[in-house]
Amino acid sequence: MRFERCRMLFGEEDFEKLQKAKILILGVGGVGSYALDCLYRSGVQDITILDYDMYDETNRNRQIGSDAVGAHKTETLEALYPGVKSIHQKMDMQWVETFDFDPYDLILDAADTTKVKIEVAKKCYKKLIMAVGSAKRYETNKIEVASIWKTHGDALARKIRNELKKAKFNRNFTVVFSSEEAKCKEKGSCVAVTGAVGLTVCSEAIKRILDSKQ
Repeated sequence: MRFERCRMLFGEEDFEKLQKAKILILGVGGVGSYALDCLYRSGVQDITILDYDMYDETNRNRQIGSDAVGAHKTETLEALYPGVKSIHQKMDMQWVETFDFDPYDLILDAADTTKVKIEVAKKCYKKLIMAVGSAKRYETNKIEVASIWKTHGDALARKIRNELKKAKFNRNFTVVFSSEEAKCKEKGSCVAVTGAVGLTVCSEAIKRILDSKQ
């Protein structure tokens, strides 16, 4: 039975909660693709992925589906994970302003654009789990989960925090980050960390779903 081990772990009632949860993943690269894989294998049936990029040769060190160089990420992952819905859409400020986040129980933000991440946080902080910097690192034991206001050692989280302060935004949301010092100046990456961040995002999503009163 496909989900027999999941049912053993979560129990029947909580497993049904997972099955019914509606989750949106923003960005399905090195972090988002692993969050997708984890949720899909854990029994979540209503997953929507949103991305605009095509796979590049340089993605193959860290992204699920990236052997399909030149193909759209959304289309490739739809084929790999039957039943997943996809939105082929560029994430920009106009998109954030007009997109309806209400139908989703959780928003998992694995997007790359700082301004977009900030606006998404302002719009749906109550149901947001945000991943920040996972490149330039290779130590998985430095990955942490905290409020955006408690993050440390991550330049992207610090920038987001500062911009939110400028906007007088003081609400709370969950962030998965690494306190590991950057090991290079360019966009070097290791799937040990990018994948582990995505799996941690999935774990936080599962906990949030199971703790809900649905």
